[in-house]
Amino acid sequence: MKRWMRWEDYVAGACGVFAALSVIWTAQTTASTSLMLVFGALLVVTAVLNLALPGIPWLEYAQAAVGVLLFASPWLGAYSDHMGASWTSWVTGIIAAGVTAAAIRPAIDAHHKMMPSH
Repeated sequence: MKRWMRWEDYVAGACGVFAALSVIWTAQTTASTSLMLVFGALLVVTAVLNLALPGIPWLEYAQAAVGVLLFASPWLGAYSDHMGASWTSWVTGIIAAGVTAAAIRPAIDAHHKMMPSH
């Protein structure tokens, strides 16, 4: 698995950038601003790490977990009634989690290929 080549991680990173920046143009609460900035930034960080260090399954799981948390954040932060913020969280979170879930099996396979056999 080559560095900087996985489209799934670019998509997850783009979702993170969009979620974090959307606090500028969507109606927000204090909780939605905080959660969208934090989970958006974490998606970007995990995407960059996954692109730089391919074949590390726990990084893929961490990225998927952040996507799920972003998806759940409208309920966790009680902003599900703010349509712009909640829909942005739901859509970017589910896309990030979905594309990352699709990348977990290839990451596991690459990890096994990199490990020396006994």
